[in-house]
Amino acid sequence: MADKFWLFRFEASTVMRNLLSLFDLSTAEMESIFSIAADLKAKLAKGIREPLLQGQVMGLLFEKQSLRTRVSFETGMAQLGGSSLFLGEDVGWGKREAPQDFGRVISQYLDVIVCRAKSHEKVVELATHCTCSIINGLTDLFHPCQALADLMTVQESFGKLKGLKIAYIGDGNNVSRSLALACAKMGAEFMIASPKGYELDQPFLVRVDQACPDAVVQQTNDPFEAVDGAVAVYTDVWASMGQEAEQAKREVDFADFQVNKKLMDAAAQEAIFLHCLPAKRGQEVTDEVMDCPTSRIVEQAGNRMHAQKGVLVWLANQNG
Repeated sequence: MADKFWLFRFEASTVMRNLLSLFDLSTAEMESIFSIAADLKAKLAKGIREPLLQGQVMGLLFEKQSLRTRVSFETGMAQLGGSSLFLGEDVGWGKREAPQDFGRVISQYLDVIVCRAKSHEKVVELATHCTCSIINGLTDLFHPCQALADLMTVQESFGKLKGLKIAYIGDGNNVSRSLALACAKMGAEFMIASPKGYELDQPFLVRVDQACPDAVVQQTNDPFEAVDGAVAVYTDVWASMGQEAEQAKREVDFADFQVNKKLMDAAAQEAIFLHCLPAKRGQEVTDEVMDCPTSRIVEQAGNRMHAQKGVLVWLANQNG
């Protein structure tokens, strides 16, 4: 597999597959990633660590701080027999040299780059200049690896995704945008409840409808309407990284959108709670919900690694 993998690096006609958003994947491809991830997770539980990416090197090009994304990718790559390099501000991305020079050089050294950037456009630009695969580890617009882990958690809890309703309470941000698209691709119903002015943007919704004409993606300003019939209730912080100046205003605007026991009781009886973390306990969610028996936040965070291992192996197979 390694010999085959290296061959494509020098074939100019090869089109590299990237994961910049879930628009890059078909439903069948997402199912393949889930299947790989589930298989690797089951084997890991038995102490089996297959060196499927032995000798390969992953670069973690990060503009933003990270706990789950960095550790889960580094650990996952190590379990697959590969290695990783953390590339922070010292590499000078976007500062010391032209983007095309940076991309063409760095992708000669690496087999895959995970990029965590402030601007989605920077990741898209990076991909145009690189000869290795690029994975979006988080941008202002999308967080595809998080959404894959989210749906993997829901699937483990209920044995399926199609036909289930997932409610998201909060901002129309990168997390909710990716989750909405993931649900659309996998046949799950998605409803987001946001304060007025914080909804998912219309151009994104049009694009989802074009990509998934049968999708059920709905918006409301009423959290109780959103959770009605939902088997998963999801929330995120009210002010994400880069929005610290808006914290005080958002605390007022989102005050009626806290996920608490009353809201969870309005969801389906078997509903689980999800949060991408880190959480601000007492703001967007209460301790009672975070630590309740139906909270799946720990398993969800663990699935970041398993889903991402699925992505890494899937990409290697696609490009090899």
